[in-house]
Amino acid sequence: MAAMQVAGSLLCRLTREAPREPPPEPGNGFRRLSARLRALRPDDSSFARTEIHLLFDQLISENYSESDGVAPEDVNALLVQACRLVPLNQNHLVSKVSQLIHHLLNRLQVIVDEENLDFLLAYTISAIQQCGSWTHMAILQALAALVYCNGSKCQKYLPDLVGKTGLLMKLSDPAQSDPEVRRAAVHCMANLCLSVPGQPYLDEPYQSICFQTFLTTLQSPKLSDMDDVAFCMLLQNALKGIQSLLNSGKMKLTLTEELGALLAVLKKAMFHGLPGLNIEIPTVLYPTLLPQYDGRPLAKPQQSESCASRPTVNKKKKAKVKPKKVHQGEEEEKESNGETEAAPATSRVHLHKGNTQCPSSPGVQSLPLDGSGAAGKDRVSSPFSSASWKRVSSSESDYSDAEGGMQSKMRSYQAKVRQGALACFLSTIKSIEKKVLYGYWSAFVPDTPELGSPQSVSLMTLTLKDPSPKTRACALQVLSAILEGSKQFLSVAEDTSDHRRAFTPFSVMIASSIRELHRCLLLALVAESSSQTLTQIIKCLANLVSNAPYNRLKLSLLTKVWNQIKPYICHKDVNVRVSSLTLLGAIVSTHAPLPEVQLLLQQPCSSGLSNSSSATPHLSLPGWWKKAPSGSSLEETTINSPRSSSEPCWLVRCCISIVVLPKEDSCSGSEAGSATGSTYEPSPMRLEALQVLAHLARGYFSMAQVYLMELGEVICKCMGEADPSIQLHGAKLLEELGTGLIQQYKPDSSIAPDQRVPVLLVVTFWTMMLNGPLPRALQNSEHPTLQASACDALSSILPEAFSVLPNDRQILCITLLLGLNDNKNRLVKAATSRALGVYVLFPCLRQDVIFVADTANAILMSLQDKSLNVRAKAAWSLGNLTDTLIINMETPDPSFQEEFSGLLLLEMLRSAIEASKDKDKVKSNAVRALGNLLHFLQPSHTENPRFTEVIEEAIRALISTVLVEAAMKVRWNACYALGNVFKNPALPLGTASWTSQAYNALTSVVTSCKNFKVRIKSATALSIPGKREQYGSTEQYTRIWNALVTALQKSEDTTDFLEFKYCASLRTQICQALIHLLSLASASDLPCIKEALEQDGNMVRSYILQFLKSGAEGDGIGTPHSSQERDQMVKAALEYVGSIQALAGDTAKRAIMGYLEDILTVHLDSTGSQVVLLRLTHH
Repeated sequence: MAAMQVAGSLLCRLTREAPREPPPEPGNGFRRLSARLRALRPDDSSFARTEIHLLFDQLISENYSESDGVAPEDVNALLVQACRLVPLNQNHLVSKVSQLIHHLLNRLQVIVDEENLDFLLAYTISAIQQCGSWTHMAILQALAALVYCNGSKCQKYLPDLVGKTGLLMKLSDPAQSDPEVRRAAVHCMANLCLSVPGQPYLDEPYQSICFQTFLTTLQSPKLSDMDDVAFCMLLQNALKGIQSLLNSGKMKLTLTEELGALLAVLKKAMFHGLPGLNIEIPTVLYPTLLPQYDGRPLAKPQQSESCASRPTVNKKKKAKVKPKKVHQGEEEEKESNGETEAAPATSRVHLHKGNTQCPSSPGVQSLPLDGSGAAGKDRVSSPFSSASWKRVSSSESDYSDAEGGMQSKMRSYQAKVRQGALACFLSTIKSIEKKVLYGYWSAFVPDTPELGSPQSVSLMTLTLKDPSPKTRACALQVLSAILEGSKQFLSVAEDTSDHRRAFTPFSVMIASSIRELHRCLLLALVAESSSQTLTQIIKCLANLVSNAPYNRLKLSLLTKVWNQIKPYICHKDVNVRVSSLTLLGAIVSTHAPLPEVQLLLQQPCSSGLSNSSSATPHLSLPGWWKKAPSGSSLEETTINSPRSSSEPCWLVRCCISIVVLPKEDSCSGSEAGSATGSTYEPSPMRLEALQVLAHLARGYFSMAQVYLMELGEVICKCMGEADPSIQLHGAKLLEELGTGLIQQYKPDSSIAPDQRVPVLLVVTFWTMMLNGPLPRALQNSEHPTLQASACDALSSILPEAFSVLPNDRQILCITLLLGLNDNKNRLVKAATSRALGVYVLFPCLRQDVIFVADTANAILMSLQDKSLNVRAKAAWSLGNLTDTLIINMETPDPSFQEEFSGLLLLEMLRSAIEASKDKDKVKSNAVRALGNLLHFLQPSHTENPRFTEVIEEAIRALISTVLVEAAMKVRWNACYALGNVFKNPALPLGTASWTSQAYNALTSVVTSCKNFKVRIKSATALSIPGKREQYGSTEQYTRIWNALVTALQKSEDTTDFLEFKYCASLRTQICQALIHLLSLASASDLPCIKEALEQDGNMVRSYILQFLKSGAEGDGIGTPHSSQERDQMVKAALEYVGSIQALAGDTAKRAIMGYLEDILTVHLDSTGSQVVLLRLTHH
């Protein structure tokens, strides 16, 4: 063994190499002592041992710091030399050199390199094997320091350390007689599991061995001979080890038993040492069987936006830094710095019904704290006494002098265990799927208990009861992680109606849990005095608000949150103020618009404010925020909105004030993120206020439109500032306001014309923008993100307003966009391509041949870009541009078609063909453009030999896209495009070689595509040709007819229940296509129709009768809606078949007419319309 060889090499004689010591360098004791040590040679004499002892003592007692400039290689060399001087039979020296290794590596923050690590590991392993047990503690501390961040370099020694009979396995066994040695062994193992990014990790067998060891350690009870502090440190080390395994990303908790056992010990450790609790946790927590998520499509989550856009106030806390090496045991000997147990604002929090005291919280009800959602065996054995819930006042010392330092130290270590368990739980949440996590929802999230039932412990128990603010903050972070991304899980909640059943539905249980979370978090809000923990409470509330389905819950939940959070906007701590705005932003963005939030926004300005010394003045005249002095208070102003009879919106005024008015002394807390000497609120505050205004404009535009011009001036002020972040958020607000104005003027808008913002006011608004800093932002090449955002804002201009803008402003917009299309930055280029695609649809621009041609050239250039995002935006714009071509084609004036360049049209076709071979993001709009272009072609183009080959290639590209297994949107657009091709009479549909291929592709899709929307669109395309000859030969016509009959028969065949809602629309479209085909049939087609009806006539009859009766309920695909129109379609088909000159001896015509008459008879029998039917028959 390598370790034994090293030990044997130490039995040499000690000799002096130099008679004199080198002169000491002033101020550098390490180098002086290191030189003395290097001068020594192995010697087993008592004199040599004494000198080594003295040198080691001096090295250990030297006052080191990281700024001493000691090189890591010098430390490594010294430690290797020290080990070479100490034979393994000298237990005292071995203990001393182990202390030296531990001390130097910790104090100088050195990680041993691989070459020296090999020698030192061999030495320490041999030392444990050969030295007395009393040295093991020191040697294990040295080993922990050596393996820290070096786990990947210890592969050679893993069998000796953590193999089945490894040293660490033996020493960490619960049966180990020395508890300190056991703790040190677990600590070594935890350091061995610490992963370093970019380096290999422990092999899977060793991961499992370590995990089971840590789990066993956490499950084992405290032995009678073990000190409480030592037990806490043992638990901490085991928790750190599991956390390291989980953070590596390699450890997968796939087994239910394994995950359940881990969650059980974590839940137990979360409450370790918490006063007033005596809980029993089962060995394994088992998940609750969850119902399948329903198929309701959820709105696109707003959370990602709100979370991503929240400014990080204290980035130092979030930054990932190199882990410090205070882990090898030093931190276990120290008190936790800064772990003061801050007190709540209220002296105690009662958790039982009827005892809740919240004098300053208008929204909190007196309900029980916890519910019956936790696992069955973890009930509190006795009710919480009020004394155990009391927190010490912040003006008092943490513990009385009588308790002494030991009790203080004990509580500090217990708090560290709870924090470690919560940190480990956070890592567990990140390493498992959410759907697995939510099976354990009831074990960690409170639920409203039934009357008289005992309390259950949950994360909210820690939030409300733990005396350590850091632990409370950790519990809130874990709860936030559980709530994050829970929108789909929580969407099943419902309590809008009273449920009186023998059992409680799952939806009601989740709704009850959501209510209890609101209640407990609001209790914690009024009880908390630590600003850092208060921030976490508000962030947790924001996560809850972002994910809860308030449209399915009873009213008042958001009202309580709203009323309690308003005063915190004036809090002295800037982090609390920022998170309060984040929460308000979450309220106005969740499931917007909500009637409850609409009412809250209309509350009087003073509602909910705890005092008049608000941080923001609330004035009401049009230029109130420009004229008001910074010291204006609420009472000094009168509310008088000249434009609206309703109360002005408090939130809009508050946010505008935060953005534009100088800060006041009342908010002079920790101004993180503010520039030195800044007269405004800190930057994170202003950014969050702008975010809230953007959320308001998106979800509650009717409230924001009252302040349109004031918000315009705010935007101009923001975009004129030097801070790019403020400029960017100003541009985002402008985009939201522009989008809100566009929504008001959409044809399907429900807003009454007199409630819309007048076009002339919109023109004034945009004129202010274009005369302000917006053009400068568009040309600010130093900040491409700002340029891109400004492009998006410019594309949100109302078309009706653009046409009324002064001519020079219109030219300015177009010139800026066309110029930016050459930008090298991909963000800017993508935003510009999209903006041009918006402008090309403007009524005042789409008939301008020069503008359309310039836009086409710019888009074609962007289609060649290397960036997928740029190409996707360019393809979308090309689709819009071709929509413009179709609109212009349908106008009476043919001048646009005549003037539009044929060469440019040819180039557009070629580019669209190439784009149809790109990724799905590009392909979906490329095929849309191809369909429009082929529809737009005139006879002069189709007869041009230069176009012939390109036209065929374009149609074949569409056919292949219809058949390929691509995204639903791509195939839907390809079917739509083929339908557009069929509309062009200039194309040789029916005689061209591609005709049969096109029809075969559509019939294949209509019968077999898994997506019903694609089937519907293919059936629509098949019913577009208006002449019989366009369907080709009789054989082709027959194939189309039979395919539609088959599709009708298979219209309910699907394994995806989400597709069932499209069944009626599909049948309606197929029936319409069959009737259309009948209306065009030739005499030679009738026999095949008769044969098909003989086989499946009853099935077809039932669906056509259903079509005549009700059409497609809720269908939006353009089918006739009135019963008269549907009747007329069948009558017209009957008339047409009756007019066909049948072939001699052919009975098909009579059979088909009889079939149609039978359908009409059944349908019209109850309407008294038989006279019409008889007239049709005689005719």
